[in-house]
Amino acid sequence: MKTVFVDVDTQLDFLYPAGALYVPGAEQIVDRIAALNRFACSHGIPVVSTMDAHAEDDPEFRDWPPHCVAGTAGQHKPASTLLERRVLVPNTQGLREVGGAQQILLEKQALNCFTNVNLRDLLSRLAAERYVVYGVVTEICVKCAAFGLLEMGGRIEIATDVVKELDISAQAQMFEEFTAKGGILTNSTEIVSEVYH
Repeated sequence: MKTVFVDVDTQLDFLYPAGALYVPGAEQIVDRIAALNRFACSHGIPVVSTMDAHAEDDPEFRDWPPHCVAGTAGQHKPASTLLERRVLVPNTQGLREVGGAQQILLEKQALNCFTNVNLRDLLSRLAAERYVVYGVVTEICVKCAAFGLLEMGGRIEIATDVVKELDISAQAQMFEEFTAKGGILTNSTEIVSEVYH
């Protein structure tokens, strides 16, 4: 089964206490994020890593404190989560060649990764039947990614031990809605115990 991993917004501003929009406890999942990304690499599974890339006066900052401003340290991903062969896909018209990339860094300026004008074309090229989603924040950006993928069809899984929430009850409700729509809840142990080709 052709698989793609979707690593959502695992950036320094969200993952660590010094970050501009820290998700409490998120640093505890960094090792698992890195392990899943390396597992994907060693099994020929592409990783799509969504990344906020905001302008300094981004409209989103009316709702959220400034974070992940393009080019700042906080916008970067932890080095342990980066794979060697990477390609950047900015939110500008025209998808570049991604063949051979282990990790596709997909930039966005809004909560929903599907606002990147190239994402649907990218997913069409990757032609996966199964997507494994993880990252932050569970009930916000992870939800947008997972529910957007559900609309496209295929087997969509969330690795529940590789996500972090801001609101535990909102996360529980999100998981309930996700499974009601046909999504699957899994964990990193189950994922690495099954190899899909």
